[in-house]
Amino acid sequence: MYSLFGLSHDASLLLYALISIVGLIVLIARFKTNPFIALIVAALFMGLISGMKLPDIVKSFQDGVAGTLGFIAIVIGLGTMLGKMMAESGGAERVARTLIRVFGEKNVHWAMMVVAVICGIPVFFQVGVVLLIPLVFVIAKHTGTSLIKIGLSLVAGLAVVHSLVPPHPAAMLAVGIFKADLGMTILLSILVAFPAAAIAGPIYGSYIAKKVIVEPTGELVEQFTKAQQKELPGFGITIFTILLPVILMLLATLVDVTLPATNGLRIVVDFIGSPVVALLISLIFAFYSFGFARGYDKNDLLKFTNDCLGPVASIILIIGAGGGFNKILISSGVSDAIAKLATGAHISPLVLAFVIAGIIRAAVGSATVAMTTSAGIVAPLAATMPGTSPELLVLAVGAGSIMLSHVNDSGFWLIKEFFNMSVAQTLKTWTVMETILSFVAFGLILLLSLFI
Repeated sequence: MYSLFGLSHDASLLLYALISIVGLIVLIARFKTNPFIALIVAALFMGLISGMKLPDIVKSFQDGVAGTLGFIAIVIGLGTMLGKMMAESGGAERVARTLIRVFGEKNVHWAMMVVAVICGIPVFFQVGVVLLIPLVFVIAKHTGTSLIKIGLSLVAGLAVVHSLVPPHPAAMLAVGIFKADLGMTILLSILVAFPAAAIAGPIYGSYIAKKVIVEPTGELVEQFTKAQQKELPGFGITIFTILLPVILMLLATLVDVTLPATNGLRIVVDFIGSPVVALLISLIFAFYSFGFARGYDKNDLLKFTNDCLGPVASIILIIGAGGGFNKILISSGVSDAIAKLATGAHISPLVLAFVIAGIIRAAVGSATVAMTTSAGIVAPLAATMPGTSPELLVLAVGAGSIMLSHVNDSGFWLIKEFFNMSVAQTLKTWTVMETILSFVAFGLILLLSLFI
């Protein structure tokens, strides 16, 4: 690796990561480079300048793309089909009308936040976005409310539970590392999640929506907001179809807590409740509830499922390239460099956990990497400083892992593409919302630490 200005190896790595990220933003925002190409260029530059071996650069990038798309591509594909069926049947419109009637047009963004927090507890962030995004478009169309105002309320609810609330994988791993009580962690995380999501979602979303105007266009929006000529399906069957993958995943979580790993029932339920299988089962059920039961035939269903995949192809490619860039940052040693710099700090374990997780998240773009790495760093230090709640340490690394999502995070590109925003608009909305969510959650954690 080349060293600049006589800096140490670790300091040089952090500087190169910063240069790569700034260069990526400039390529996209200033030179209008396709984000997919820009991400590849930035990843290769980071690999070269950090001194990685040439074969390792290519392999790391490919592994990053494969690791990201191996899960997300399937989820987006199945979830988009489910969303398309919901839209074509009128299910999305039925839910939108009901939420508008119950909460009122002025408060519908609050309804979206509550729905997102509840649905997000047992599902991955990307799954929740894909499942609920049609509701955002339909409600925005019916009420004339800003897409940003409703959309940020949705993703704030999903994002906070993704990083804070077990059984999400990183939170579960942190529970094990800190030897925290699972039930108490879940209880405290929910106490933190709702007010944090409220401030970062509906409240900030209402403010920024006046400054960032988004005009969604394209086939993706059209297929989610298509006007219905047929009688709309019932609210009950619509909600059941939408929540079926959530229910299946929640069942898997329950058996994981109550049954031993070798139990036959647990093995079967875990298989059915895995995100891919749960979405597949839900989509097949939707073929009946949103398809055949609504008067559509097999040819209609084939057309719906074929047509809806085209608009998400570019989204999948960009997310994959983001995963490749993320992997290069990790393989080049950026997260290790941050860990070394942090271990010498003499501060409260809660603050240390939050800061380290935040720095790693900003540097490598992965909330999961940020949580697992920072938990591993802080746990030995916390053991020498008794008196800090292990449950709050779990929440502290979770809160830190939310902040500063930007161009090296696949979630950034997912939100940007779905809401048809520029990079600058995504930074002003999604990135700021995530950072508000992070600091509000940590403030609530510090407040809880006075009593626990």
